[in-house]
Amino acid sequence: MTMETTAWTQLYHMKNAEQGRRPFARATLRRIVGFARPHRRRILQFVLLSILTALLAVATPVLAGQVVDTIVSHGEQGIVIRLAALIALIAVAEAGLGLLERRLSSALGEDLILDLRRAVFDHVQRMPVAFFTRTRTGALVSRLNNDVIGAQHAFSSTLSRVVGDTVTLLLTLAVMLTLSWQITLLALVLLPVFIVPARRMGKRMALLHREAAQLNAAMGTRMTERFSAPGATLIKLFGRPGSESSEFAARAARVRDIGVRTAMAQHTFMTALTLVSALALALVYGLGGYYALRGALEPGAVVALALLLTRLYAPLTALAGARVEVMSALVSFERVFEVLDLKPLIEERPDPVELPEGPVAVEFEGVRFAYPSADKVSLASLEEVAALDPRGGDEVLRGISFRAEAGQTVALVGSSGAGKSTIASLLPRLYDVDEGAVRIGGVDVRDLSAASLRGTLGMVTQDGHLFHESVRENLLLARPEATEDELWGVLRRARLEELVRSLPDGLDTVVGERGYRLSGGERQRMTIARLLLARQRVVILDEATAHLDNTSEAAVQAALTEALSGRTAVVIAHRLSTVRAADQILVVEGGQIVERGTHEGLLAENGRYAELYRTQFTAAESEGADSGERVRV
Repeated sequence: MTMETTAWTQLYHMKNAEQGRRPFARATLRRIVGFARPHRRRILQFVLLSILTALLAVATPVLAGQVVDTIVSHGEQGIVIRLAALIALIAVAEAGLGLLERRLSSALGEDLILDLRRAVFDHVQRMPVAFFTRTRTGALVSRLNNDVIGAQHAFSSTLSRVVGDTVTLLLTLAVMLTLSWQITLLALVLLPVFIVPARRMGKRMALLHREAAQLNAAMGTRMTERFSAPGATLIKLFGRPGSESSEFAARAARVRDIGVRTAMAQHTFMTALTLVSALALALVYGLGGYYALRGALEPGAVVALALLLTRLYAPLTALAGARVEVMSALVSFERVFEVLDLKPLIEERPDPVELPEGPVAVEFEGVRFAYPSADKVSLASLEEVAALDPRGGDEVLRGISFRAEAGQTVALVGSSGAGKSTIASLLPRLYDVDEGAVRIGGVDVRDLSAASLRGTLGMVTQDGHLFHESVRENLLLARPEATEDELWGVLRRARLEELVRSLPDGLDTVVGERGYRLSGGERQRMTIARLLLARQRVVILDEATAHLDNTSEAAVQAALTEALSGRTAVVIAHRLSTVRAADQILVVEGGQIVERGTHEGLLAENGRYAELYRTQFTAAESEGADSGERVRV
C-alpha cells in the first residue's frame, strides 16, 4: 500500500470515526466477544493469514535490494533470475493470500451482520405496539443497516489492518534499522508531518460529513413522506409542487456546496501528503546515495530502504488512527446493543398454557390500564429527541368488567377517545393490564402462549392494512400452509372472488403499498378473508366499516356476517345501526362502562345510548333530506 493510498484510507476512517468518539464500557467489549465467539476458529485463521501476508510484504523490498546489489557487483545472472523468480513467486503468493484473506474477512463480517441483524430483528418483533407508535421507522431501520454494518467493519477491516500493520511495522523497522539506523531515524522524524495534518483534517472532514449527513437525512425523510401514496396525493390536492421543488432544490444546493468544500479540503490534504511522501523519498535517495558513494551503504540497500519506507509510513499512519476506527466500531456496537437492551413489556411465561379446542368465552374483570410512559418502551435516539418524556400516562380504563359467552357478540359504543379501542387492544396482548384480568376460555391472556393466543384470536381494524405483496402472500400471512382451494374459498366468502379473478395475475397480483391499488371496501374484505383463513375462534372488529360508503359497507357487512358466524366477537362500532343485533351492547365513556344491555333495552332506558342513537338517526335523516333536495333541483 502506498502512502497516498494510506492517506486516503486514513482520512476516510478519521472523518467517520471522529463523529462517534466517546467513552465506552468494558461490558461492550465483553458482549462483542460473545458475538464473535462462535466464529473464533475463522478469526484465528484470519489473524494467522494476516501475519503471513505481512511477512511477504516486507520480503519483496529486501529481495529487490539484493537484485540491485548483484547487478552493481556484476554478479551471476542466475542469481538475478532466481531472485526475480522469487519476487514473482512472492507476488503470486501475496495475491492468492490476499484473496483468501478477503474471503475470510468478508465471511466473518457478513456472518456478524447476519447474527446482529437477526438478534435486533427478533428483539424488535417482541416489542410492544407502544414502541412502534413512538419510534421513527427510519431511525430503527438505520440500526439494522448503518450501525450493524459499522459493527461489521471492526471484523472485516479493522482487525485485519491492525494485525497486519503491527506485524509489518515491526518487521519493516527491524530490517530498516539493520540496513541503516541513521536513515531510519530521519525517516521517523518526518512522520508527525504526515500524521498531524490527517488528524486535523479528519476533524474538519467530520464536521462537513456530519452536516452533509443531516441534510441528506432530512432530504431522505422529506422524499419518503412526499413520495408515499398519501403524501403525493396531499401535495397534488393542495397544488404545491412548485414550492416543494424550490425547498428541495435549496436543501440539495446546500449539500452541493458542502460537497465542493469537502472535495477541495480533500484535494488540499492529499497534495500536502503527496509532497511529504516525495520529500521522504528524496531524503532516502539523497542520504542513502551519499552513504553509498562513500562506500558506507550498498546501492541495493538504498533501493530497499526506499521501498520499505512506504511499508513503514503506511502501517504507522494506519495504526495512529486505529483507535478512532475502533471507537467508531464500538459506537456502532453500542447503538445496536442499546436496542437489544430495551426490554419488551410483553413477555411470554416460561410455562405458558394452551387453550383447548372448542368455542371460548371472553371476560374482562376489573381492568384498569394506563398507556406506558416513553422511558419504558422507547429510546430518545430512536425518537430523535434530546430526552424522553418521563411522565407516565393517565389512566384510560377504570374498572372495566364484562363477559361475552362463547358464540356471542358484544358491541362497544361511545364517544371517540372513550377507551373502546384500548379495550380491544388488551385482548390480543398488544398491551398488558395494570390491574384486573383479561381472560379467554377462562385463562388469563398473560398465561397463554403467544402461539395459542394468536391462533385463537383475530382482529380487523379500520385501516385494513395490507403489505406491498401479492394477494396470495397477504392471505398466507394468516395460515402459510393453506391450499389454493382454501384461498379461493375465503375470497368467495369475503365477496372478493370475482374481483381477484379479474386482476392481471389473479392471486399473484401485487396490491401496492398498504393495499392502495384496492378500494377501501376491497381492502377491508381482504383483511376479512385473511381472518376467515385463520379460522380463529374469537374475532375483534375495530371500526371495520368506518369511512366506507353505503355500497362498500353493505359488501363488508355481508363478509362480516360470514366471519362472525359461530365465533365469539367483540365489535367496536361508530355506526350504531351495525350493532343492533349484538347480544350485548356496552356504552363506554371516560374509560368506564356506563350502560349495558340490548339495543331495544338501551333505547327504552333513554340514556346515553339512546342519545347517541337519536343523534346519528337525526344526522342520517338530515343527510337524506339534503340529498333529496339536491336531486329535485
